[in-house]
Amino acid sequence: MATIAFIGLGNMGGPMAINLVKAGHQVCVFDLSATAVNQVVEQGATTATKASDCVDGADFIISMLPAGKHVDAVYLAEETGLINYIAAGSIVIDSSTIDTATSQKVAKALAVKGIEFVDAPVSGGVGGAVAGTLSFMVGGSTGEFDRVQPVLSAMGKNIFHAGDHGAGQVAKVCNNMLLSVLMVGTSEALQLGIANGLDPKVLSNIMSKSSGSNWTLDVYNPCPDVMEGVPSSNDYQGGFMVDLMAKDLGLAMETALMSQSSTPMGALARSLYAMHAASGEGSKDFSSIFKLFNKE
Repeated sequence: MATIAFIGLGNMGGPMAINLVKAGHQVCVFDLSATAVNQVVEQGATTATKASDCVDGADFIISMLPAGKHVDAVYLAEETGLINYIAAGSIVIDSSTIDTATSQKVAKALAVKGIEFVDAPVSGGVGGAVAGTLSFMVGGSTGEFDRVQPVLSAMGKNIFHAGDHGAGQVAKVCNNMLLSVLMVGTSEALQLGIANGLDPKVLSNIMSKSSGSNWTLDVYNPCPDVMEGVPSSNDYQGGFMVDLMAKDLGLAMETALMSQSSTPMGALARSLYAMHAASGEGSKDFSSIFKLFNKE
């Protein structure tokens, strides 16, 4: 079993850390929220007053942070950066969804200190984090990928080697851009059917068994009361926030600019999610975009 430091215990990070504890790993956790820390400590983790103390003696350091600026600061800040405290020979697994440039910058800086690094953003939502069924998209060398696989397998069931450093982030934004487009299209189609007198449950079943079938329709239906156990049937609480989807779509657009790629559907989805967030829905699940097409 491994000695692991886990930094960042939000909606995703907390359940991920708990699954590492359940798998028998020795886990030290750190977060600015005492409540979040206590929830994981109650499951058998330890904690420390400073992140630098948490990484002391850790073979693996996992982070799940909000944005690139946080990852940069946590690892590379001049005095407090963990680069000054992580032992050579350790490996960092950053599961934050951030820009590719920051992932590559951190990887390069850590390498100078003899510390390995992979970017390993996830897909699967809070439900997948709790169940330990996340998908990991890993950017790093083959050796680094092989080294982190046993640890990632305690938190997910699909672990992909996307390529070198930063490739995991590219894969993640491509996936989430597609997810957003599918959610917008599914919401639009369901609302069209409702506006013309169709029962959304009946229409969902028809499309699910036809060529319109997709994950947002079949597993995460955005129409309230069509499906049990999804955010749309709980006033769009829980799940993946609109604000986070808008952030990820911004990263997708930055990635498209870097490669001069044409992403008209992604650009439209970003505009729609930005508008939806600006209307006060930023803390709701991203499937709440369904309400944007409601004629009433």
